[in-house]
Amino acid sequence: MDTMVRPVEEADVFGKDLGLVHEVVVTGKKAGATRYFYSKLAHNQSLFSRTIEFVMNGGFEPSTSQKRARAIMSTNMFGIEEAIKYFGVKPSKRQRTALSGIPFTGEVLRSCADTHVLVAVFPLSLLYIRAKVKHELFCDHGDAWYNNQAFAHDKGEIGWQLVRKTPVADSLAKIWDEQQALLDKEESTPTAQVMIYTIIGHYLATGERLFENVYVRCS
Repeated sequence: MDTMVRPVEEADVFGKDLGLVHEVVVTGKKAGATRYFYSKLAHNQSLFSRTIEFVMNGGFEPSTSQKRARAIMSTNMFGIEEAIKYFGVKPSKRQRTALSGIPFTGEVLRSCADTHVLVAVFPLSLLYIRAKVKHELFCDHGDAWYNNQAFAHDKGEIGWQLVRKTPVADSLAKIWDEQQALLDKEESTPTAQVMIYTIIGHYLATGERLFENVYVRCS
C-alpha cells in the first residue's frame, strides 16, 4: 500500500496546530458560532477573506467616513489598516476615536485624489519607523547624522494629514520665505516626522517612491 506524504506546511497545520484549531472551534462555540457559521466561511472565499482581514487588523472596522475617503483616494490613502500592517501599530480606543472622522470634505478629497496622500498619522518617531522597516529603506543607521537630533525622536501628533506627492509648483531653488509665500492659506509645511511616515508608508503599501530624486524642506 502506498504511503501518502503531506507537504510540511499541511502537516504542520494538521499536526502541532491541531490544538489551536480545536481552541478556535471551542471559543467560537462559546461565542455562538454554529456549524452554519463555519460552513459559510468554508464555502465563501470573499467572506473568509474579509474575516481574516478583520482579525489581522486587530478587530478594526473602518468608519463610514473612512470608507468614503478610501473610495475617493484609492491607493493614495495610508489609513489605519496600513499603519497596523506595515508599522505594527496597535491603535488604542482613544486613537481610533481620534481618527474615526476624516477632517476633509469630499470636495477637498476629490480635488487632491491624484496629487496628495491621505495619511492617518500615528505618533511614531523617525527612528521608530526606521527600526520597523527593511534596512535598505534608510541610507544611514548607526552613524546617521540625525540620530541625536530632536526631530528624529519627535513622535508628532495623531491625526489625518493630506500630504503632497510632489513639491509645490515653482518652489525649488528658492529660499524659505519665498517658498512659504507659494502655499495656500490652508496649507503648511509638514514636519520631518510626517514626511518620513508618509514616504515610507506609501512606498510599503504601493511601491511608489515619493520625492525620489528631489530634496524638499520640512518645517
